[in-house]
Amino acid sequence: MARRHYAFTTLLVVAVAVACLSFTDAKLAVNYYKKTCPRMEKIISEAVTSKQLSNPTTAAGTLRVFFHDCFVSGCDASTFISSNHFNKAERDADINLSLPGDAFDLITRVKSTLELECPGIVSCSDILALATRDLISMVGGPFYTVRLGRKDSLTSTASSTDGHLPLTNQTITEIIGVFQKNGFTVKELVALTGAHTIGFSHCKEYINRIHNYKHGGPNAFDPSMEPRYAKGLQAACAKWKEDPTIATFNDIMTPGKFDNLYFKNLERGLGLLATDQALFEDKRTKPIVQLYASNQTAFFNDFVYAMEKLSRFGVKTGRKGEVRRRCDAFNQIST
Repeated sequence: MARRHYAFTTLLVVAVAVACLSFTDAKLAVNYYKKTCPRMEKIISEAVTSKQLSNPTTAAGTLRVFFHDCFVSGCDASTFISSNHFNKAERDADINLSLPGDAFDLITRVKSTLELECPGIVSCSDILALATRDLISMVGGPFYTVRLGRKDSLTSTASSTDGHLPLTNQTITEIIGVFQKNGFTVKELVALTGAHTIGFSHCKEYINRIHNYKHGGPNAFDPSMEPRYAKGLQAACAKWKEDPTIATFNDIMTPGKFDNLYFKNLERGLGLLATDQALFEDKRTKPIVQLYASNQTAFFNDFVYAMEKLSRFGVKTGRKGEVRRRCDAFNQIST
Protein backbone atom coordinates (compact mmCIF):
# COMPACT_ATOMS: atom_id res chain seq x y z
CA MET A 1 0.00 0.00 0.00
CA ALA A 2 2.88 2.35 0.83
CA ARG A 3 4.46 1.68 -2.55
CA ARG A 4 1.19 2.51 -4.33
CA HIS A 5 0.88 5.74 -2.37
CA TYR A 6 4.47 6.64 -3.23
CA ALA A 7 3.89 5.90 -6.93
CA PHE A 8 0.73 8.03 -6.97
CA THR A 9 2.50 10.89 -5.21
CA THR A 10 5.36 10.72 -7.70
CA LEU A 11 2.98 10.83 -10.66
CA LEU A 12 1.13 13.76 -9.12
CA VAL A 13 4.35 15.71 -8.63
CA VAL A 14 5.41 15.03 -12.22
CA ALA A 15 2.01 16.11 -13.54
CA VAL A 16 2.13 19.34 -11.57
CA ALA A 17 5.69 20.01 -12.78
CA VAL A 18 4.64 19.51 -16.41
CA ALA A 19 1.67 21.83 -15.94
CA CYS A 20 3.89 24.51 -14.46
CA LEU A 21 6.28 24.23 -17.39
CA SER A 22 3.49 24.38 -19.97
CA PHE A 23 1.40 27.23 -18.58
CA THR A 24 3.54 29.99 -17.08
CA ASP A 25 1.95 32.64 -14.88
CA ALA A 26 4.53 33.52 -12.25
CA LYS A 27 6.57 36.05 -14.23
CA LEU A 28 3.76 37.41 -16.40
CA ALA A 29 1.85 40.54 -15.44
CA VAL A 30 -0.74 42.79 -17.04
CA ASN A 31 1.31 45.91 -16.20
CA TYR A 32 4.68 44.38 -17.11
CA TYR A 33 5.68 47.34 -19.31
CA LYS A 34 4.08 50.09 -17.22
CA LYS A 35 7.42 51.68 -16.33
CA THR A 36 9.68 50.50 -19.16
CA CYS A 37 7.38 51.24 -22.12
CA PRO A 38 4.22 53.02 -20.93
CA ARG A 39 2.90 53.86 -24.43
CA MET A 40 3.27 50.30 -25.70
CA GLU A 41 -0.42 49.34 -25.69
CA LYS A 42 -1.44 52.63 -27.31
CA ILE A 43 1.12 52.14 -30.09
CA ILE A 44 -0.11 48.59 -30.73
CA SER A 45 -3.76 49.66 -30.67
CA GLU A 46 -3.20 52.44 -33.22
CA ALA A 47 -1.28 50.15 -35.57
CA VAL A 48 -3.90 47.41 -35.27
CA THR A 49 -6.75 49.81 -36.05
CA SER A 50 -5.00 51.25 -39.09
CA LYS A 51 -4.08 47.83 -40.48
CA GLN A 52 -7.52 46.28 -39.96
CA LEU A 53 -9.28 49.21 -41.60
CA SER A 54 -7.01 49.04 -44.64
CA ASN A 55 -7.09 45.23 -44.84
CA PRO A 56 -10.16 43.62 -43.21
CA THR A 57 -8.66 40.10 -43.28
CA THR A 58 -5.87 41.10 -40.88
CA ALA A 59 -7.80 40.02 -37.77
CA ALA A 60 -8.34 36.48 -39.01
CA GLY A 61 -4.79 36.22 -40.29
CA THR A 62 -3.21 37.41 -37.06
CA LEU A 63 -5.37 35.10 -34.97
CA ARG A 64 -4.28 32.17 -37.14
CA VAL A 65 -0.60 33.08 -36.82
CA PHE A 66 -1.02 33.38 -33.05
CA PHE A 67 -2.50 29.88 -32.83
CA HIS A 68 0.19 28.35 -35.06
CA ASP A 69 2.91 30.07 -33.08
CA CYS A 70 1.63 29.12 -29.62
CA PHE A 71 0.54 25.56 -30.30
CA VAL A 72 3.89 24.32 -31.55
CA SER A 73 6.45 25.31 -28.94
CA GLY A 74 4.60 27.92 -26.92
CA CYS A 75 3.83 31.61 -27.44
CA ASP A 76 7.37 32.68 -28.33
CA ALA A 77 7.28 34.22 -31.84
CA SER A 78 9.23 31.25 -33.23
CA THR A 79 6.97 31.43 -36.30
CA PHE A 80 8.46 34.83 -37.20
CA ILE A 81 12.06 33.68 -37.67
CA SER A 82 13.27 33.63 -41.28
CA SER A 83 15.03 30.58 -42.70
CA ASN A 84 18.66 30.71 -43.78
CA HIS A 85 21.21 28.40 -45.42
CA PHE A 86 21.74 26.58 -42.15
CA ASN A 87 18.20 26.25 -40.84
CA LYS A 88 14.69 25.83 -42.25
CA ALA A 89 12.61 27.79 -39.77
CA GLU A 90 9.09 27.15 -38.48
CA ARG A 91 7.56 29.69 -40.84
CA ASP A 92 8.62 27.57 -43.83
CA ALA A 93 7.05 24.34 -42.60
CA ASP A 94 4.48 23.13 -45.15
CA ILE A 95 1.57 23.78 -42.79
CA ASN A 96 2.69 27.40 -42.28
CA LEU A 97 3.27 28.36 -45.92
CA SER A 98 -0.28 29.68 -46.23
CA LEU A 99 -0.05 31.92 -43.16
CA PRO A 100 -1.02 35.43 -44.30
CA GLY A 101 1.66 38.03 -44.87
CA ASP A 102 -0.52 40.82 -43.46
CA ALA A 103 -0.16 39.41 -39.95
CA PHE A 104 3.63 39.28 -40.18
CA ASP A 105 3.68 42.77 -41.67
CA LEU A 106 1.60 44.16 -38.81
CA ILE A 107 3.80 42.72 -36.06
CA THR A 108 6.97 43.80 -37.88
CA ARG A 109 5.71 47.38 -38.19
CA VAL A 110 4.71 47.53 -34.54
CA LYS A 111 8.07 46.14 -33.49
CA SER A 112 9.92 48.78 -35.53
CA THR A 113 7.90 51.56 -33.89
CA LEU A 114 8.45 50.16 -30.40
CA GLU A 115 12.19 49.82 -30.98
CA LEU A 116 12.27 53.57 -31.56
CA GLU A 117 10.06 54.23 -28.52
CA CYS A 118 11.72 51.84 -26.05
CA PRO A 119 14.59 49.83 -27.61
CA GLY A 120 15.06 46.22 -26.57
CA ILE A 121 12.11 46.17 -24.17
CA VAL A 122 8.98 44.67 -25.78
CA SER A 123 9.13 41.13 -27.13
CA CYS A 124 7.65 40.10 -30.46
CA SER A 125 5.62 37.41 -28.69
CA ASP A 126 3.97 39.99 -26.43
CA ILE A 127 3.21 42.20 -29.44
CA LEU A 128 1.54 39.27 -31.19
CA ALA A 129 -0.52 38.36 -28.11
CA LEU A 130 -1.80 41.92 -27.63
CA ALA A 131 -2.41 42.59 -31.33
CA THR A 132 -4.45 39.38 -31.58
CA ARG A 133 -6.59 40.36 -28.59
CA ASP A 134 -7.18 43.88 -29.94
CA LEU A 135 -8.09 42.61 -33.42
CA ILE A 136 -10.58 40.07 -32.07
CA SER A 137 -12.26 42.81 -30.06
CA MET A 138 -12.23 45.18 -33.03
CA VAL A 139 -14.26 42.77 -35.20
CA GLY A 140 -16.89 42.16 -32.54
CA GLY A 141 -15.31 39.48 -30.39
CA PRO A 142 -14.74 39.51 -26.62
CA PHE A 143 -12.06 41.57 -24.90
CA TYR A 144 -9.86 39.64 -22.50
CA THR A 145 -6.84 40.15 -20.27
CA VAL A 146 -3.36 39.47 -21.65
CA ARG A 147 -0.55 38.95 -19.17
CA LEU A 148 2.79 40.18 -20.48
CA GLY A 149 6.46 39.39 -20.04
CA ARG A 150 7.01 36.66 -22.63
CA LYS A 151 10.46 36.25 -24.12
CA ASP A 152 11.07 35.35 -27.75
CA SER A 153 12.38 31.90 -28.61
CA LEU A 154 16.02 31.05 -29.15
CA THR A 155 15.22 28.34 -31.72
CA SER A 156 12.87 27.82 -34.67
CA THR A 157 12.77 24.73 -36.87
CA ALA A 158 10.26 23.59 -39.47
CA SER A 159 10.34 20.04 -38.13
CA SER A 160 9.02 21.22 -34.75
CA THR A 161 5.54 21.65 -36.25
CA ASP A 162 5.16 17.93 -36.99
CA GLY A 163 2.26 16.49 -35.04
CA HIS A 164 1.62 19.70 -33.11
CA LEU A 165 -1.00 21.38 -35.32
CA PRO A 166 -4.38 19.98 -36.39
CA LEU A 167 -4.75 19.11 -40.08
CA THR A 168 -7.82 19.49 -42.27
CA ASN A 169 -7.73 15.79 -43.20
CA GLN A 170 -7.62 14.49 -39.64
CA THR A 171 -10.46 12.83 -37.77
CA ILE A 172 -11.97 14.44 -34.70
CA THR A 173 -10.30 11.76 -32.58
CA GLU A 174 -6.91 12.71 -34.00
CA ILE A 175 -7.54 16.42 -33.48
CA ILE A 176 -8.69 15.84 -29.91
CA GLY A 177 -5.40 14.02 -29.41
CA VAL A 178 -3.41 16.99 -30.72
CA PHE A 179 -5.17 19.33 -28.30
CA GLN A 180 -4.99 16.98 -25.33
CA LYS A 181 -1.26 16.55 -25.87
CA ASN A 182 -0.94 20.28 -25.19
CA GLY A 183 -3.24 20.16 -22.19
CA PHE A 184 -6.46 21.42 -23.81
CA THR A 185 -9.89 19.88 -23.29
CA VAL A 186 -12.52 18.99 -25.87
CA LYS A 187 -14.54 22.06 -24.88
CA GLU A 188 -11.48 24.28 -25.35
CA LEU A 189 -10.89 22.66 -28.75
CA VAL A 190 -14.41 23.59 -29.90
CA ALA A 191 -14.18 27.09 -28.43
CA LEU A 192 -10.85 27.81 -30.14
CA THR A 193 -12.10 26.37 -33.43
CA GLY A 194 -14.83 29.00 -33.21
CA ALA A 195 -12.14 31.37 -34.46
CA HIS A 196 -13.20 30.10 -37.90
CA THR A 197 -16.08 32.55 -37.59
CA ILE A 198 -13.71 34.97 -39.37
CA GLY A 199 -11.24 34.40 -42.17
CA PHE A 200 -11.08 32.16 -45.20
CA SER A 201 -9.69 28.86 -46.48
CA HIS A 202 -8.14 27.98 -49.83
CA CYS A 203 -10.01 25.61 -52.12
CA LYS A 204 -7.29 22.95 -51.87
CA GLU A 205 -8.14 22.53 -48.19
CA TYR A 206 -11.66 21.27 -48.89
CA ILE A 207 -11.69 20.34 -52.59
CA ASN A 208 -12.19 16.65 -51.75
CA ARG A 209 -15.53 17.55 -50.17
CA ILE A 210 -16.95 19.24 -53.25
CA HIS A 211 -15.44 17.36 -56.22
CA ASN A 212 -15.50 13.62 -56.88
CA TYR A 213 -16.42 12.89 -53.27
CA LYS A 214 -15.58 9.24 -52.59
CA HIS A 215 -15.07 8.77 -56.36
CA GLY A 216 -18.72 9.50 -57.06
CA GLY A 217 -18.03 11.64 -60.13
CA PRO A 218 -16.77 15.20 -60.74
CA ASN A 219 -19.85 16.86 -59.23
CA ALA A 220 -20.26 14.54 -56.25
CA PHE A 221 -20.02 16.34 -52.91
CA ASP A 222 -20.08 15.44 -49.24
CA PRO A 223 -23.75 14.67 -48.40
CA SER A 224 -23.38 16.41 -45.02
CA MET A 225 -23.14 19.71 -46.93
CA GLU A 226 -26.18 21.82 -47.78
CA PRO A 227 -26.57 21.18 -51.55
CA ARG A 228 -26.78 24.81 -52.68
CA TYR A 229 -23.74 25.63 -50.58
CA ALA A 230 -21.75 22.76 -52.08
CA LYS A 231 -22.67 23.78 -55.63
CA GLY A 232 -21.72 27.38 -54.89
CA LEU A 233 -18.31 26.25 -53.68
CA GLN A 234 -17.88 24.12 -56.80
CA ALA A 235 -18.41 27.21 -58.90
CA ALA A 236 -16.09 29.34 -56.78
CA CYS A 237 -13.31 26.75 -56.93
CA ALA A 238 -13.73 25.80 -60.59
CA LYS A 239 -10.23 27.05 -61.48
CA TRP A 240 -8.43 26.27 -58.24
CA LYS A 241 -5.74 24.22 -60.02
CA GLU A 242 -4.81 27.15 -62.25
CA ASP A 243 -4.98 29.57 -59.35
CA PRO A 244 -4.24 27.95 -55.96
CA THR A 245 -4.81 31.28 -54.19
CA ILE A 246 -8.59 31.06 -54.71
CA ALA A 247 -10.29 30.99 -51.31
CA THR A 248 -13.73 31.30 -49.76
CA PHE A 249 -14.92 32.58 -46.39
CA ASN A 250 -15.15 30.14 -43.49
CA ASP A 251 -18.43 31.76 -42.40
CA ILE A 252 -20.53 32.76 -45.39
CA MET A 253 -23.06 34.64 -43.27
CA THR A 254 -20.92 37.15 -41.35
CA PRO A 255 -17.34 36.55 -42.55
CA GLY A 256 -15.92 39.74 -41.07
CA LYS A 257 -17.65 39.58 -37.69
CA PHE A 258 -16.59 37.53 -34.69
CA ASP A 259 -19.82 35.90 -33.53
CA ASN A 260 -21.45 32.48 -33.07
CA LEU A 261 -22.76 32.17 -36.64
CA TYR A 262 -19.99 29.67 -37.35
CA PHE A 263 -21.68 27.19 -35.02
CA LYS A 264 -25.15 27.91 -36.37
CA ASN A 265 -23.78 27.25 -39.85
CA LEU A 266 -22.60 23.78 -38.79
CA GLU A 267 -26.17 22.89 -37.80
CA ARG A 268 -27.28 23.84 -41.33
CA GLY A 269 -24.60 21.89 -43.20
CA LEU A 270 -22.63 25.05 -43.96
CA GLY A 271 -19.29 24.01 -42.49
CA LEU A 272 -16.49 24.70 -44.97
CA LEU A 273 -13.78 22.27 -43.86
CA ALA A 274 -14.44 18.60 -43.22
CA THR A 275 -13.10 19.07 -39.70
CA ASP A 276 -15.56 21.94 -39.15
CA GLN A 277 -18.61 19.89 -40.09
CA ALA A 278 -17.28 16.89 -38.17
CA LEU A 279 -17.62 18.89 -34.96
CA PHE A 280 -21.39 18.69 -35.44
CA GLU A 281 -21.33 15.00 -36.33
CA ASP A 282 -19.20 13.70 -33.44
CA LYS A 283 -21.06 12.93 -30.19
CA ARG A 284 -18.20 14.34 -28.10
CA THR A 285 -18.31 17.77 -29.72
CA LYS A 286 -21.89 18.11 -31.01
CA PRO A 287 -23.44 19.19 -27.65
CA ILE A 288 -20.83 21.95 -27.35
CA VAL A 289 -21.51 23.14 -30.90
CA GLN A 290 -25.23 23.23 -30.13
CA LEU A 291 -24.60 25.18 -26.92
CA TYR A 292 -22.51 27.81 -28.68
CA ALA A 293 -24.98 28.02 -31.59
CA SER A 294 -27.79 28.88 -29.17
CA ASN A 295 -25.80 30.97 -26.70
CA GLN A 296 -23.17 33.42 -27.96
CA THR A 297 -22.33 34.50 -24.41
CA ALA A 298 -21.37 30.92 -23.53
CA PHE A 299 -19.15 30.78 -26.60
CA PHE A 300 -17.47 34.09 -25.82
CA ASN A 301 -16.87 33.14 -22.18
CA ASP A 302 -15.32 29.81 -23.10
CA PHE A 303 -13.32 31.35 -25.94
CA VAL A 304 -11.85 33.94 -23.56
CA TYR A 305 -10.88 31.24 -21.07
CA ALA A 306 -9.26 29.14 -23.81
CA MET A 307 -7.42 32.11 -25.34
CA GLU A 308 -6.06 33.24 -21.97
CA LYS A 309 -4.88 29.69 -21.39
CA LEU A 310 -3.37 29.45 -24.89
CA SER A 311 -1.56 32.77 -24.45
CA ARG A 312 0.28 31.31 -21.43
CA PHE A 313 1.18 28.02 -23.09
CA GLY A 314 4.91 27.26 -23.29
CA VAL A 315 5.87 30.84 -22.45
CA LYS A 316 9.59 31.53 -22.13
CA THR A 317 10.75 33.83 -19.37
CA GLY A 318 14.11 34.84 -17.93
CA ARG A 319 17.10 33.29 -19.67
CA LYS A 320 14.97 30.80 -21.58
CA GLY A 321 14.36 33.44 -24.23
CA GLU A 322 15.30 36.92 -25.41
CA VAL A 323 13.72 40.18 -26.52
CA ARG A 324 14.58 40.24 -30.21
CA ARG A 325 15.63 43.45 -31.87
CA ARG A 326 13.99 42.16 -35.05
CA CYS A 327 11.18 39.65 -35.04
CA ASP A 328 12.58 37.69 -37.98
CA ALA A 329 16.08 37.08 -36.58
CA PHE A 330 17.75 35.97 -33.36
CA ASN A 331 19.78 38.68 -31.69
CA GLN A 332 23.14 37.00 -32.15
CA ILE A 333 22.78 37.17 -35.95
CA SER A 334 20.65 40.32 -36.33
CA THR A 335 22.28 43.65 -37.06
